[in-house]
Amino acid sequence: MTSRPSPPRIWPLFALNFFMADMQSGIGPFVGVFLQERGWASGLIGTAMTIGNVAGMLITTPIGGFIDSSRNKRLWVVIPGICVVLASAIILVSQNFWAVTFSQVAQSIASAAIVPAVTGITLGIARQKGFNALNGRNQAFNHAGNMVGAALSGYLGYRFGYVSVFALAALFGAIAIACVLMIPAKTIDDRAARGSKEDDPDSAPDALTMLLKHRPLLVLALALALFHLGNAAIVPLYGLAAVAEGQANGPSFVATTVVIAQGVMIVTSLIAMQAASKRNYWPIILVSFMFLPVRGVLAFFVTGWWGVVPMQVLDGIGTGLQTVAVPGMVARSLNGTGRINLGQGAVITVQGVGASLSPALGGWIAEWIGYGPTFLLLGGFGLASMALWLAFGAAVKKY
Repeated sequence: MTSRPSPPRIWPLFALNFFMADMQSGIGPFVGVFLQERGWASGLIGTAMTIGNVAGMLITTPIGGFIDSSRNKRLWVVIPGICVVLASAIILVSQNFWAVTFSQVAQSIASAAIVPAVTGITLGIARQKGFNALNGRNQAFNHAGNMVGAALSGYLGYRFGYVSVFALAALFGAIAIACVLMIPAKTIDDRAARGSKEDDPDSAPDALTMLLKHRPLLVLALALALFHLGNAAIVPLYGLAAVAEGQANGPSFVATTVVIAQGVMIVTSLIAMQAASKRNYWPIILVSFMFLPVRGVLAFFVTGWWGVVPMQVLDGIGTGLQTVAVPGMVARSLNGTGRINLGQGAVITVQGVGASLSPALGGWIAEWIGYGPTFLLLGGFGLASMALWLAFGAAVKKY
């Protein structure tokens, strides 16, 4: 059996990656300006988003374990699709703090489940040998979906208001469910999907044990946590700063930032795929960390439309590299263990600690010292990630 799937197996997977874009980022980029226009302060916005992110962080690792043991990998895409529809509906019905927070929890659950689920499906179809190439193309389609979705959201939001933005997210979630059901279940090898050579792996270890025993995975997770502690808040705060200063229309500004970044990510993910096929993932991830401090400095000096293009090009390069390199490194380092999706969940969980704290940290600091100095502070976390990655290079370079 070859590692490259036949076209009937591939195109539903590519379509899934295109339409699942809103399960990962979803309504998140638009929620901040939506609530700000309804009188919410940046600290309260950040707090609601942080609660949702923490919920997603806590559930990510258990979901990875469930996906490893599940005989129905497609179900773990259907569930996030339903969560996205719920998140979009709830925030339209009520802007009460707890209703908004619950919508962010639903969105976070979707985001937590979709990455290990699609990683497992991809491994089950392509096997370890073909994973890097197929994952790279998956990410290109995913970024294209984000770009198209953001462009449509910006246009519809400008013309018809935020109701259309959240309705579009729900529509994408429903289409993603239909796409995954078009992938024949028999084409997904459950053993390959969890990276196991055995028919039935032993009981799963907990995530903490896995990370402590697997130093490369622990270093990767901690470096990503530091990176996302700074990175996750920059784009929402950049949008809030521009809208607050009257330099931009909310929906169109947010959509433009997403479109530019995702367009760059399409190209970057394909380049990362090619680079990873020739050498290890270590230098790719190192380069991805370098762009955060540069963005922090740039955001300090330039706000509004003038800074959108360079800010988002840099974000697109850094994040685009990680979308290919991180799942690839996890799959490669845990090959043969039968725990690839659990490991993926564990890394995302630790990474999520940084991402979940970032909006609240950035939001409250921005209230105290202003947006400019906050951008410099957030950018500094990229330097910390680089230092950690270089200090423990011996443990991770072989992957």
